[in-house]
Amino acid sequence: MIEAVNIEHAAIVLLAGGESKRLGTPKQLLVFEGNTLLRHSALVALSLHLAPVVVVTGAHEHAITSSISDLPLVLVHNKDWQEGMASSLRKGVMFLQQNYPDVDGAVFMVCDQPHVQVQLLSNLIETQRATGKAMVASSYGGKAGTPAILHRSMFNALLQLSGDTGARGLFAAHKDQLATIDFADGSFDIDTREDVEKLMALKQ
Repeated sequence: MIEAVNIEHAAIVLLAGGESKRLGTPKQLLVFEGNTLLRHSALVALSLHLAPVVVVTGAHEHAITSSISDLPLVLVHNKDWQEGMASSLRKGVMFLQQNYPDVDGAVFMVCDQPHVQVQLLSNLIETQRATGKAMVASSYGGKAGTPAILHRSMFNALLQLSGDTGARGLFAAHKDQLATIDFADGSFDIDTREDVEKLMALKQ
């Protein structure tokens, strides 16, 4: 039987290192409802009042860091960003382990899910505490994904990830340690120009 865990001191890791190659312009800096997608995600993260809120940058580093330099965030640059998302996950986890040893879990976010709100993040934390599961992920499109909260017992598994992959493989491999919450709008993210057009249509 899997032992229940409880996350007492969670941090937030916001992944913002992608190149947006398919889109051709940094999706982190697309403006929606008065804020860039990155700034929206950062403000939602800060609203949860967890510390630290770590933003992992990579491609387009100067433009991205300049756009959020006024916010109380901890910025960490991933020089290996070209490998893909796994490298940013590893960078964020290693940074927490080395600099915040009292952190016993982390909420992992990406910056191209415009429908993420603070209530969703609160629900992740509440569900983790209610279930004792080491991982609680958002469920959409029939899969588990971000945002998600992971107990530090899963950090070493995150450090084994490689390539342009997130934690979905981890969720699938450890279903006995996973709980999910519904986030139907989570399937809407920004990868292509068509996605941007759909995003802009939401404003009208």
